[in-house]
Amino acid sequence: MLLFLNRTYFPDGTNGQLHADGTFICYTIELPWKENEARISCIPEGIYFIRKRYSCKFQWHLEVVAVYNRQLILFHPANDALTELQGCIAPVCQLSGPGLGLMSRSAFSKLKTVVYAALERNEQVELRITSTL
Repeated sequence: MLLFLNRTYFPDGTNGQLHADGTFICYTIELPWKENEARISCIPEGIYFIRKRYSCKFQWHLEVVAVYNRQLILFHPANDALTELQGCIAPVCQLSGPGLGLMSRSAFSKLKTVVYAALERNEQVELRITSTL
């Protein structure tokens, strides 16, 4: 399965649209681009793979694997990138400003359902991140 994330960058956050095999899944919010600095920047554009991960804090969620010079980059619910994210990606149902969104838990549930189904079929899930100029 191919997840395609197309971003738009702003000084206070990064907004995106996430598609799975050409079908719109949700919007995303992230921290602003700050040269890939840990905990204060979104991750670089590129191609990554996604896997299932469990933690006490987020329960079952998604991890972006092999991000250069970063670790534990996750997809998890959040509605405000600056106060709730440390480099991760939050799915949201609606954008409400740069790095801000609404109904993240609902969007995350939708994304998780689609990705987990692909993983259960033993498909690799590839994430391609690009931006609109």
